[in-house]
Amino acid sequence: MSSRAHKAGANTRAASDLPSRALARCRGAFAAVGAFSAVVNVLMLTGSLYMLQVYDRVLPSHSLPTLVALSLIVMALYAVQGLFDALRQRILGRIAVALDQDLSGPVVAAILRAPLRRRDDGRGMQLSRDLDTVRSFLSGLGPTALFDLPWMPLYLFACFLLHPYLGWTLVAGALLLVGLTLITEWRTRRPVREAAQSGAERAVLLEAARRNAEVVAALGMEKPMLARLEARGAGYLAVQQRAADIAGGLGALSKVLRFMLQSAMLGVGAWLVISGLASPGVMIASSVIASRALAPIELAIQSWRPFLAARQSWSRLRQALTDEDRARPVAPERAHRRLSLEQVAVAPPGAAAVVQNVSFAVDAGHALGIIGPSASGKSTLARALVGVWPVLRGELRLDGATLDQWPDEVRGAMIGYLPQDVELFDGTVAENIARFDPGAAEADVLAAAKAAGAYEMILRLADGFATRIGEGGSTLSGGQRQRVALARALYGEPFLVVLDEPNSSLDAEGEGALNAAIKGIRARGGIAVVVAHRPTALAACDLVLAMAQGQVQAFGPKEEVLRKTLAAREARAESTLAPAEPGQAGPAKPRVVIERVG
Repeated sequence: MSSRAHKAGANTRAASDLPSRALARCRGAFAAVGAFSAVVNVLMLTGSLYMLQVYDRVLPSHSLPTLVALSLIVMALYAVQGLFDALRQRILGRIAVALDQDLSGPVVAAILRAPLRRRDDGRGMQLSRDLDTVRSFLSGLGPTALFDLPWMPLYLFACFLLHPYLGWTLVAGALLLVGLTLITEWRTRRPVREAAQSGAERAVLLEAARRNAEVVAALGMEKPMLARLEARGAGYLAVQQRAADIAGGLGALSKVLRFMLQSAMLGVGAWLVISGLASPGVMIASSVIASRALAPIELAIQSWRPFLAARQSWSRLRQALTDEDRARPVAPERAHRRLSLEQVAVAPPGAAAVVQNVSFAVDAGHALGIIGPSASGKSTLARALVGVWPVLRGELRLDGATLDQWPDEVRGAMIGYLPQDVELFDGTVAENIARFDPGAAEADVLAAAKAAGAYEMILRLADGFATRIGEGGSTLSGGQRQRVALARALYGEPFLVVLDEPNSSLDAEGEGALNAAIKGIRARGGIAVVVAHRPTALAACDLVLAMAQGQVQAFGPKEEVLRKTLAAREARAESTLAPAEPGQAGPAKPRVVIERVG
């Protein structure tokens, strides 16, 4: 195992649990909810005691002052109970908001990093839905049932004080409902998990269809896509309905059992009154106490689906979110001298290595062109150079330091990147060039636009630099998007600028601006790396790296490498066209045209 892999494993083991830490910060608020729940549950006995006093004291004595005094006291206690109940609900809502505020940033970061660490299945947004599920549960009535359940012994004790038979009747009913709760847990866990997974798959398919709406419309794929969505939707609804049926049926059964238990308490109380073992007030009070004792269990059963969904969401959040902002040593100074790779291997997330044993070095003031056939690993290497995909083996260094030695924001400021598939964000042209930095200086935006040769082009837009480009830059042409993205790559004069197929959508004017930009990078002491199929993109490069099948075939001065590459290509063509048997005339040798680059 390499030192990098060992370091990564140690960091993973040492990573702390961000959701648990966020929850721990709410410990005082939960303690307050527990204290308010204690007061609320004690005051829940108010109605039972009032009935007991009315039946056993007021009615036999016909004392109106006593009735008025008891009623006033009861109204005051009910007001306090309502206040405390509202307060604990508000505190739970504040806890939900606090957790959302603490975790929303890490959740967004995890969503953005997920495609860079594993094969992108489009389910990264599930974490956002998980956070919404947890927040919704905490803001609802479900948590209050969990805080009320520990107070069931208080009501059992009160019933035992009234009469042991009443207490044992309540115990039997409580055991039945607790057993029903456990059955609910067992029967609904799997359907709820399947419903969440099915819902995520349907959301992924819908987002893919929306993202490719132009292709769907142009190729007449609307009906097939609708059929796929309906099929996924039918599966999701079936699983959702099964979970709802189980939870609803068990909830109805719990309600019936609670009604039966209340009637049983009345029946036992009536028998005790007839036998002269209790007063009528005891009979009524015990029924009310039983109703209150079993209410949290019934509420817990009704809230079991949201509780299971929140618990599974919390588990996924804990698994996905770790504190990677560990203490760092002092970061190196900004790179300004050299890019070097030694025996580097790179793989796309969740796949085998595509680039193997790449070694080369480029000093400041040079531009490197990377050439090779399709699927030779050029774009994979480009992603590794900017830190998008990690290095599996070997070392990739800037001025002798690996990329992970710099904080992300510092490393990002040293690097410019123009990907093969240009992606811009909904906002103004200036915001996109400035990488949405709120503190960006206007002079830096203008300098980046001029360095990319896009300044005049941007001025010709409807609102110049203030033009809103829409999602994905939909209001711009392909060439305009590429030139704005080039200006974004050059913003802040980064030391290393990696351009992947930067001229794929450019006209002659745009290619001239691109070559001028590469010369500008070299002139200010930066390094440019250009991945290209079209030779015109290499005009400003002085070094070339030729790749094939994920490995370096040649590296050195441009003219020398291109000459070797073309000679090797001609030799392969000759061997392919050679006669199959001695003495047999082969096909005519094709004329090889060598296009001069530079």
